[in-house]
Amino acid sequence: MIDRIYSIFALVIAGAYGFLAFTVIKAPFQYDPLGPESWPQILSVVAVLCCLAVIWKPDVAKLSLAKKTLLRIGIVLVLLSAYSALYEGLGFIISTILFCAIFASILGAEWKKALLFSLVTGIAGYFLCAKLLELNLPSGLLDAFL
Repeated sequence: MIDRIYSIFALVIAGAYGFLAFTVIKAPFQYDPLGPESWPQILSVVAVLCCLAVIWKPDVAKLSLAKKTLLRIGIVLVLLSAYSALYEGLGFIISTILFCAIFASILGAEWKKALLFSLVTGIAGYFLCAKLLELNLPSGLLDAFL
């Protein structure tokens, strides 16, 4: 029963997102075969179909989470919110390093390994996306060096 209630709530959100995707989002030019308008439209259609599938036939298995797991989920939500808030100001590299280091340590990595992972992810990710793929990523505090 709770699956259906959640799916109805998610269906309303996906429907509103779909309405915006099909009516409001308009790109001034197309720079890839699908264009920037297609991805939100595809996402909204898939989300609506998934919600309808759960409403039609919900899962019968019970889901129970330990308090520790719920706490981790809450921490990850706070981390993602902080990452999005700091993304422009600090830039891609620094905000990604901070996020990945904390996230990896939450998942059980030692701090040295978490820091190494986050450094590689932040730096390699920036140069892969910004230099190789020519995407616009904020350099933030490292603007003078990049």
